[in-house]
Amino acid sequence: MSSGKARSQQGFTYLVAMFAVAVAGLLLAVTSEVSSHSRQREKEKELLFVGDQFRDAIALYYQRTPGTVKRYPEKLEDLIEDKRYLSMQRYLRKIYTDPMTGKPQWGTIAAPGGGIMGVHSLSDQRPIKSANFDIRDQGFTGGQRYTDWKFLYEPPASGAAKGQASASSLKEP
Repeated sequence: MSSGKARSQQGFTYLVAMFAVAVAGLLLAVTSEVSSHSRQREKEKELLFVGDQFRDAIALYYQRTPGTVKRYPEKLEDLIEDKRYLSMQRYLRKIYTDPMTGKPQWGTIAAPGGGIMGVHSLSDQRPIKSANFDIRDQGFTGGQRYTDWKFLYEPPASGAAKGQASASSLKEP
């Protein structure tokens, strides 16, 4: 009879060990998923930072154009070294790596008069963040892919044009 009792204890021990392995696997899967989401959120924060760096660099390039006709950079490398001046002008120190793809390639957005007015990630991955963006990133709300997050610089409407429009609307016919 003692051998039957030993067999049932061995079976019970085997079941407990299998249950422990299953629970450990489940905990590992949950931890991995949480860690993956955490890494993706960090990459999103980095993408927002890097995108703002590009947007600000494009704005400076545009605003500091010599002469009266403002121009956008023809290529991203123009932001590293602006050759329109005698002394070196830098708006970025390097072309950043896209945090979502891990590559230094970016999608570019063409300006109406030529040049590049913005960048976007080439990742088709779905973002975790979909709301509560900063004011200048409000257009990202509801974006389905990181490629929808477009970091654009659009110059404000000129004050002279606004003033002329206001003055002409006050004139009597």
